[in-house]
Amino acid sequence: MTPIILIPARMASTRLPGKPLADIAGKPMIVHVADRARDADCADVVVAVDDQRIAEAVAAHGHRAVMTRPDHPSGSDRIFEALEAVDPSGDIDVVINLQGDLPTLDPAMVRAAIAPLQNAACDIATLGNEIADEGEKTDPNIVKIVGTPVARDTLNALYFTRATAPWGDGPLYHHIGIYAYRRAALARFVGLPPSALEQRERLEQLRALEAGMTIHARLVDTVPFGVDTPRDLERARTLLA
Repeated sequence: MTPIILIPARMASTRLPGKPLADIAGKPMIVHVADRARDADCADVVVAVDDQRIAEAVAAHGHRAVMTRPDHPSGSDRIFEALEAVDPSGDIDVVINLQGDLPTLDPAMVRAAIAPLQNAACDIATLGNEIADEGEKTDPNIVKIVGTPVARDTLNALYFTRATAPWGDGPLYHHIGIYAYRRAALARFVGLPPSALEQRERLEQLRALEAGMTIHARLVDTVPFGVDTPRDLERARTLLA
């Protein structure tokens, strides 16, 4: 495989405006994420930006940025534009989509996200974690994976939902939104219209399942801390002080 890590970053965040440039321990948040991606030591790292200020901040800290349109409906669309810009010849065959709000991410998670693609039947790889907190099992903000084991620590995803599922005794799994796409799968995915269940659950990955694509989830020990609110930002600053 010839992978690349693409990190979508946009300025327009409803809950935390200007989030990519939020200062954490003297560096913009997006730079912390790019640093963690580089530390994974598995692929080149490029930040897909929609604002020159983000591009300049990324470049000032030794990372590469590529400008993309500001009107993309999702990070997946943004990274596909970036991929076509940085590799028009098609040499890269695996794309890791890493969220730009994970400044404390363990780099090992990036490597774990690629692992399911060793199985030729897998179109898209992602991560999951067994839910231990009882409250999270019924929390609609926690997306659950409904899947069946296909290998040690790997699930074949049958569905993703905000509901408590599956029913009955047994573990529930928290979906972690880091993805690794085969290039052809990403190209197909962004060309599909939003699907019925995707719009109902507000979960983009359901579009792939509804189109018959295969998603495998590698199970990991922890859920990375994401920054969505001012309170989260203060916590990140404490953790990285």
